[in-house]
Amino acid sequence: MTTRRTVRFAGLAALTAAAAFSLTAFQGGSTEASASPAPKGSVSHSISDSGTGGAEVRAVSKAGTETLVDGSTARISKLGDLHYSAEIVSDGSVVASLDADQHDTGLDANGMYVVLGVDGEIHSWMGSEHYGPGTYELEGGWTAEVTKLGELNYHADILDAEGAVVATLDANKQDAGLDANDSYIVLSTRGVISSSL
Repeated sequence: MTTRRTVRFAGLAALTAAAAFSLTAFQGGSTEASASPAPKGSVSHSISDSGTGGAEVRAVSKAGTETLVDGSTARISKLGDLHYSAEIVSDGSVVASLDADQHDTGLDANGMYVVLGVDGEIHSWMGSEHYGPGTYELEGGWTAEVTKLGELNYHADILDAEGAVVATLDANKQDAGLDANDSYIVLSTRGVISSSL
């Protein structure tokens, strides 16, 4: 028996089950991507995931301050409905920021990958990298087809088990990220794609 997986996105409940999901994740501001997950109910949790090569995966929810997998800190602020921002602080300095406004966002921070969702959850991990154009198996049963479009400009189609495109990521001069039903994906402007559960 084949189980069909789909990516659920907040705000798309009015679409019929037959509608094809092909949302473009793009970067605007510091780190934006246009793919929004269904909100989750958990408040905070931290897990260890052997699927990331032994690297610890941290996941938290809602506004507050959280420690990321590399020891840096994320300061998460709620700015509105489906709108959260996070500043990543290392050694007392803000080294990156994320803005999830109506869609998820992601960042490749020198080999630490971070996804901030529109529900305020932030996830960080290390490992599970694939480099450059190609077709790659991702965590959670997804497949990514990565293409290079130009300098600092990569595109990834995210496919389900049947090969249907359920989401896209565009890292055009800024990284892109996505929560695909609790599988987290980042595509960087370096052409690196990484995923975690």
